[in-house]
Formats: sequence, C-alpha cells, structure tokens
Amino acid sequence: MNIYGYARVSSSDQNLARQLEAFDKFGVPVKNVFSDKRSGKDFERTEYRRLTDVLRRGDLLVILSLDRLGRDYEQILSEWKRITKTIGADICVIDMPVLDTRSRGGTLAGRFIADVVLQVLSFVAENERTKIRTRRADGIRLAKARGVKFGRPRTVYSDDFILTMRGYAEGRVSRSAAMKNLGIGKSAFFKHLSRLKESGAL
Repeated sequence: MNIYGYARVSSSDQNLARQLEAFDKFGVPVKNVFSDKRSGKDFERTEYRRLTDVLRRGDLLVILSLDRLGRDYEQILSEWKRITKTIGADICVIDMPVLDTRSRGGTLAGRFIADVVLQVLSFVAENERTKIRTRRADGIRLAKARGVKFGRPRTVYSDDFILTMRGYAEGRVSRSAAMKNLGIGKSAFFKHLSRLKESGAL
C-alpha cells in the first residue's frame, strides 16, 4: 500500500505550507505528495491527474480538508466514488476524521459511513447554494421594484450621431465617411447601427 497526499491552493501567491506540514505529521512520503495551484472549480488539474494515474487499489489518498479536493460537491461526489469504488483506494480527510474510508478496519460499514457523511455534506452545500441564489434573486426583484437599474446603461445617441447613421442607412453617406465623422471603428459602427435599427431610430 502506498500513501499519497494531495494539496491545493487557488492561486500562485497562496502557501501550501499548512497542508504539507499536515502530510508530514501523518507520515506521507515527500515523494508521494502532489500539489496544484489552481482553482477547485473542476478536476482538470495537472498534478491531480498525475496523482490519480498512479493511485492503485489499496492505496491511501490523504487530503487536509475536503475543499482542497474541490469546490463543487457534485463533482467531489463523483470523484470520491471513482477513487473509492472504481480505483479501490481509500481516502482520509485529516480535518474531518469521519471522512476516512479506512474507518472500522476498512469494512463496508466504514466506507458506508464516510459515503453517507459526504452525501449529507453535499446536500447541505447544495441547499446553501440554493438559498444564496434565492436571496440574490429576491434582492434583485426588490431593488427593481424600488427603481434600481441593473446592467450596462443604454447608450444615449446625439442627434448628429443618428443623422450620420441615417445618412449611411439611406445610402447618402459612405461607411468610411460615417465612421470618420463619428470617430469609431468598423465593429463599433455596425454594433451601433444594429442598435439604432432595433430601436426604430433608423
């Protein structure tokens, strides 16, 4: 059996020291520690992929806390099942001893308890995300009711701008002359042209 450690921080200016110290105390060999300085939004991380490529049945993966594995609980659940069921390795979360699939001597009961706890954590996290989305939507709805405007403000066009665009639309002014007169480039020209047509100004 090999013991591996996985550490992650979200950006290059953050420090892995606390996680590496925890691995040292746990007894993870330095050569078996993999670390990424990447967001936990998904599992497309170079060192994490290298780690799972060498994990074998009976090995142990150690992480300091569950959020070091990832941020999305649905993805964590899927990856947890892949490691413990498909690969057949164990997982130990140092900061949360109940999330240790070796519990009770590696019995089915131990794995079952860890899986159930993970499912509960996943439900709580998803429930909290739903509450946050609901509160945000309610806040926006109430703000709109008070007259608060959201999004980028609409461009207000001057009479000269509209007249120049109208001249182009009616074939009286060339595009290059219109762009020069308005002081804008080609992409901006067509963007404003489209908006003015949609608004009925042309």
